Amino acid sequence: MMDTEVDRELLEKIADLVGKPVGAFNIRKDSGCDGRQSTEHIEITSKSDKPGIDIRVKPGTTGETCHIPVIITKPGIEEVVYNDFYIGENSNVDIVAGCGIHNCGEQASQHDGVHTFYVGKNSHVHYTEKHYGEGDGKGGKIMNPSTIVYLEEGASIQMDTTQIRGIDSTKRYTKIVCGKDAEAVVTERLLTHGEQVAESDMEIVLDGENSRGRVISRSVAQDKSQQLFKPLVTGNAQCFGHVQCDSIIMGTATIRSVPEIAANCMEAQLIHEAAIGKIAGDQLLKLQTLGLTEEEAEDCILKGFLA
Repeated sequence: MMDTEVDRELLEKIADLVGKPVGAFNIRKDSGCDGRQSTEHIEITSKSDKPGIDIRVKPGTTGETCHIPVIITKPGIEEVVYNDFYIGENSNVDIVAGCGIHNCGEQASQHDGVHTFYVGKNSHVHYTEKHYGEGDGKGGKIMNPSTIVYLEEGASIQMDTTQIRGIDSTKRYTKIVCGKDAEAVVTERLLTHGEQVAESDMEIVLDGENSRGRVISRSVAQDKSQQLFKPLVTGNAQCFGHVQCDSIIMGTATIRSVPEIAANCMEAQLIHEAAIGKIAGDQLLKLQTLGLTEEEAEDCILKGFLA
């Protein structure tokens, strides 16, 4: 397990909740403090028409962080939650979403989170999403996150997603629409092993003049696991877009990387590149000459690659 990539606070929450009668537990919503979790600049309310919460950040808010953790501790749970974020103009905030599944049973546990961001003019959001699963039961641990982002003029989002082991099946959907002078940077880190399956479907739509988008995907597939990446950058105006997919393949795993760029304006500048390969033998040898075992050398290389 790569401790540097796992949210330790999330793991502590999972450990603390094991054995308690809570099937799907949204710490922000279900902790008995709903409403009081709001701050002077961030208002959090439960939805009345469907599961989930609304997070409203007042204009001009800077230097604040909002955590939206969810933990499932019982098998057989299937839930879909809808969390909407309304970011006022001229704000700069951090949003952290940590999702964990602890499943020791025979039935699958599944969490599908739909997060929609409406980012006002000249605002910046740093969105961190970490997924983790554990438990020795035969039931699957399934997460299917969807993230949709609308960036107004001059707005930006830095989106960092991490899933290192633990999740048996995931289908990730991401769509970001950029207005004038808006910027989106998405960094995705993924490691699968065993017979895990992961699919990532991502689109950045550069609608506004001078908008910018970048996708950085780094993944490792071990054992018999399967991965599929389908990033797409669409340029509808004078813009710049770049897609970079790098993967390490091990064992009998399979990886498909299908980067795509689509230009609907002659002023669009779009680039894509993809690479899949194994760990270089000379890298392993060099680390082994320094006293590491082959397993330790592999682990060191993978940590550096996914950092």
